[in-house]
Amino acid sequence: MALINTQIKPFKANAFKDGELIEVSSEDIAGKWAVFVFYPADFTFVCPTELGDIADKYEELQSRGVEVFSVSTDTHFTHAAWHEASETIGKIKFAMIGDPTGEITRNFDCMREEMGLADRATFVVDPDGIVQAMEITAEGIGRDADDLVRKVKAAQYVASHPGEVCPAKWKEGEETLAPSLDLVGKI
Repeated sequence: MALINTQIKPFKANAFKDGELIEVSSEDIAGKWAVFVFYPADFTFVCPTELGDIADKYEELQSRGVEVFSVSTDTHFTHAAWHEASETIGKIKFAMIGDPTGEITRNFDCMREEMGLADRATFVVDPDGIVQAMEITAEGIGRDADDLVRKVKAAQYVASHPGEVCPAKWKEGEETLAPSLDLVGKI
């Protein structure tokens, strides 16, 4: 799985967003930052805690020019039903993509074929459609939206500051590094 620095594949899918059934495609993110959050299934246990956490950060991500898409192999109709049934999922404002054929999930190389379910995977995609960050965890390990926002900020910083890199635990406003021979062995 070597998706870092690769172009996402074109896609078109049905989604549920803000009370409406819509169609989304890779063309919708052309020229924009995007986050794709894959999860195993609706009406489960860890998934709503993660999606609710991201919903709490959605406004901040949007203020940074980032669009969020959650993706599972459920249908967009199931997403709509879950949105109505769960208080946590009900606060989601981003598009919930239905991927019942698994095409998008396979394109991001995070399909558990034997189960027909997506892995718990997150991808940060830059405005050129290039994967800049990814995280995949085991079934029982939930992700942290604060760390996702930190990674987005770091990816955006590096993209706008060629020649600089963000060290471990970097937070916006902290010092970065300018890789050079002068730093070799001194960090």
